[in-house]
Amino acid sequence: MPRPRKWRKVCCLPDSNRFGPLDVPIEGDFFVTMTVDEYETIRLIDMEGLSQEECAGQMKVARTTVQGIYSEARKKLAESLVNGKVLRIEGGDYKLCDGDGEICVDCRCPRRSYNGLL
Repeated sequence: MPRPRKWRKVCCLPDSNRFGPLDVPIEGDFFVTMTVDEYETIRLIDMEGLSQEECAGQMKVARTTVQGIYSEARKKLAESLVNGKVLRIEGGDYKLCDGDGEICVDCRCPRRSYNGLL
């Protein structure tokens, strides 16, 4: 029996959950789905400038887990850009930070609430 997946702490959801070319359908092979936790690794590492180790601490998972999530997220970004596919952000094993308590001490995201887009 496999180990249960550990929830990844996510500080905020994206303002938009769909990106890409405007002239293609968003069904079938014309889209790539990135999970919310993959989005969070891109945000923390590439936007906030955190190391993978710091990102792992923020998300409350192992560094090797972050490394795998980040690698998958970058592949999906590249597929969207190179092949002209729509990138959708949805799903994944995450727990949204509520802005209170110990879990949110290191939050750097100004948007901590659900905005109805996902």
